[in-house]
Amino acid sequence: MALDVTGAYRYPDPDPAWLARHREDILEPGLPIIDAHHHIWQQAGNVYGIEDLRADVSAGHNVIATVFVQAHHGYRTSGPEALRCVGETEAIEGLAQAAAQRGGAPRLCEGIVGFADLTLGEGVRAVLDAHLGVAPARFKGVRHSVARDPHFPEGIVLRPAPANLLAHPHFRTGMTILAEYGLSFDAMLYHCQIQELASAAQAMPDLSIVLDHFGCIIGVGPYVGQERETFRRWQSDIRLLAQSPNVSIKLGGMGMIICGARFHELALPPSSDALARAWRPYVDTCIEAFGVDRCMFESNFPVDKAMYSYTVLWNAFKRLIAGASASEKASLLHATAARVYKLDHVLHPPA
Repeated sequence: MALDVTGAYRYPDPDPAWLARHREDILEPGLPIIDAHHHIWQQAGNVYGIEDLRADVSAGHNVIATVFVQAHHGYRTSGPEALRCVGETEAIEGLAQAAAQRGGAPRLCEGIVGFADLTLGEGVRAVLDAHLGVAPARFKGVRHSVARDPHFPEGIVLRPAPANLLAHPHFRTGMTILAEYGLSFDAMLYHCQIQELASAAQAMPDLSIVLDHFGCIIGVGPYVGQERETFRRWQSDIRLLAQSPNVSIKLGGMGMIICGARFHELALPPSSDALARAWRPYVDTCIEAFGVDRCMFESNFPVDKAMYSYTVLWNAFKRLIAGASASEKASLLHATAARVYKLDHVLHPPA
């Protein structure tokens, strides 16, 4: 099943020839990495399969494992509507098993974050049971997008969620059940909704919540030319959200065109140094607010692949934390992701 996209800001297709025009040596190639967020999908003209992922993560950085995140891939085409999303987990589990049979690192899709309609309330138990039934070891959590912005009533890329969904009683019940199951909630929303997430996090301290993509800072439409004001509001809201110790944050996704990224229009792809300079205020804000033990880097591939290569992306992340201690680097590059998504076996395999 293809991703349901809408609006004027569809993800650009990666151009391999353009990406190849800038290459870099790998910085600190021995540092272990868990890529905390990527997709597998079949968008028209932009297929990104398991072998595409393998090629990216095997390009030189020491990626030891990855976490797949919901992308409307492989949904069932029959059966109860609420359970069709389980087809995605089933498909990714099959790909992960096949990849594991090859042995060695990396462990592709070792964690799976799928979809479940949390507005089902108590009814979501059956969906979670089905996910766990097909991927008992790899299924780690749920992403149910709540993204909407009043300036884009028809959506930006994905169709907008209903207003105030994070506060809906049935949705809150679904989130509470996630905590009961020991699963996490990945929050896909826009920067103007971070305060809503802060309220939900305060109300459900037992739920592990992960904010995706810095909170997806919109940089298109009416936000063009308002970057300083947007940053100030985002920074204030991030500090508010960080007051809830059950919330972690993914640092990445700034290559999304809805965030204002336009690197793909340049003659040459950006260098890792250029990316690090552009992203430093956001990364520094998050690390200061959350601490390294609640921050994790993500590739958001293939969405961000139109803007830079996998090698350059992780070089940029390493530049951003060049002055950190070894333990701080470990948290940001793999340990936080391992704890949040319960992948400690990747770091400490049984004898």
